[in-house]
Amino acid sequence: MKRPVSKAQAKSKTQPAVLGWRFAFVLVSISAVFVALVARAAWLQVVEPDMLVTQGDLRTLRVESDKVMRGMILDRHGEALAVSVPVQAIWADPKEVLERNSPADERRWHALAEILQLTPQQLLNRIGDNPQRRFVYLQRQVNPAVVEYVRKLKVPGIHFRQESRRYYPAGEVAAQLIGFTNVDDVGVEGIEKRFDDLLTGTAGRKVFRKDAKGREIEVIEREQSQPPADIQLSIDQRIQAVAYRELKKAVLSNGAASGSAVVIDVYTGEILALVNSPSFNPNNRRNTPVYLFRNRAITDSFEPGSTMKPLAVLSALEYGNANLKTVVDVSPGFMRIGGSWVRDPNNYGSLSLAGIIQKSSNMGVARLVLGVPHQHVIGLYHNVGLGQESGISLLGESTGMFSFRQRWSDFERATYSYGYGLSVTAVQLARAYATLANGGINRPLTIFKTSEPEPGERAIKEEYALAMLEMMEASIAPGGTATRAQVPGYRVGGKTGTTRKSVVGGYGNDYIASFAGVGPISNPRLATVVVINEPAGDFYHGGEIAAPVFANIMGAAMQLLNLPPDAQTLPRITAVRGGQNAG
Repeated sequence: MKRPVSKAQAKSKTQPAVLGWRFAFVLVSISAVFVALVARAAWLQVVEPDMLVTQGDLRTLRVESDKVMRGMILDRHGEALAVSVPVQAIWADPKEVLERNSPADERRWHALAEILQLTPQQLLNRIGDNPQRRFVYLQRQVNPAVVEYVRKLKVPGIHFRQESRRYYPAGEVAAQLIGFTNVDDVGVEGIEKRFDDLLTGTAGRKVFRKDAKGREIEVIEREQSQPPADIQLSIDQRIQAVAYRELKKAVLSNGAASGSAVVIDVYTGEILALVNSPSFNPNNRRNTPVYLFRNRAITDSFEPGSTMKPLAVLSALEYGNANLKTVVDVSPGFMRIGGSWVRDPNNYGSLSLAGIIQKSSNMGVARLVLGVPHQHVIGLYHNVGLGQESGISLLGESTGMFSFRQRWSDFERATYSYGYGLSVTAVQLARAYATLANGGINRPLTIFKTSEPEPGERAIKEEYALAMLEMMEASIAPGGTATRAQVPGYRVGGKTGTTRKSVVGGYGNDYIASFAGVGPISNPRLATVVVINEPAGDFYHGGEIAAPVFANIMGAAMQLLNLPPDAQTLPRITAVRGGQNAG
């Protein structure tokens, strides 16, 4: 007979089952958590490790860059034409500004807005436009005094950044030639743009890891900075300043729309001065019209007029249709060609070649050129540099208008001889006269200082080129068309040009006055071209308004270069012969 089981005994028999269930539950829970952690760790470490690496790098990885200043632009004597100066930019961290409630400090906030020339609300709108941004410029290239004032305000979230600003010591004197950079120090006009790659260096870069205290513990990557190159131009800042002063004076006094002048060293092809008027201040371009940025000496082409007559005469000499003793009958002072007229202002009777240049006879050059195949005339014009780039390789350079077609009317050939029917730039015309001045050798021009000029190619026989220099000297002698081009103490020669500007359907009432010349004649060194566009008033001839500018520029340039006066030397062609009015 079984003994009855007490309640205590029954309870003791069921306890192990309860404990087993709880233990299993805890064990399963712990195992599940462990498996979840392992799975998460595997996911983060194996499947998607980049996120943790990125987060770690954001906390410990830093990048530093060295600021590299832009290269300098120098003249031939090492004088600065463009330099970079260190400045600072003021920027804000919008998130920090708003989190620290910087606008609540009205005194400092209003002072900051006032120095930045903003209202407090405008400043807040600029910063608070996107609160999640961490960087916004408030002002670039700031005056050091402003930076120091803002620094003392100690506005939370306002910071400073080192940058550079371009400064142009020559100002408006060389503005179109040098050009300028934008706020990010990138060249956008002139030399600054054309040679931006040379002038811009590469900033150094260091990637490193830091610890919690901000100490550098590991350098991961380092790139050395590449210094920029300085550019030394052929420009002589002294001659550049004189040329600009005289050109600006002439443009203003004659009410002209614009003007350009170019001075070239005929031996090397170096451009010693290249100026335009009106100009602008590259250090403060606010409200400056865009058209003033144009370098007119290389971009604007014009019909050269009578400045082509020396080349027309040379084409006849080169072809053999004339010699240095040739006399041309230009009476009665006019002739009809194909229904159009070619005229001289007077009946000069008979003129020698020197007389044709001195009197600027349309009849004389027309009769010479009509006896020469047009291909030969065009070829000579081309050989001295017309209708092609000058070699200076500046942006925007025009090649002018130069026709190589096969069929020409006699009237077109005649007008071509005295500078109508083609167009050139001031730089191209200067190159052509430099070819005459150095004995007929055509060299490409350069804007860089050089000690080894290119050998060039012969375009004109030396005998004829030197003879033409003295014929052009007769042009400024009494009885010539450019007596106002004379330079005291020096023998110079040149040719005037006066042309009407073409309009739709013909020619208008506006003129272009020009003068191209060389000096000293006994040992030529410089070629200078002056172009005055649309002079107002009664004086518009090249001999009246362009020749005096040439004289002033050429005289100053020869003195600055210490060229010996040669007024006492004798010309090879001592007199202009042929005809009672040959002078």
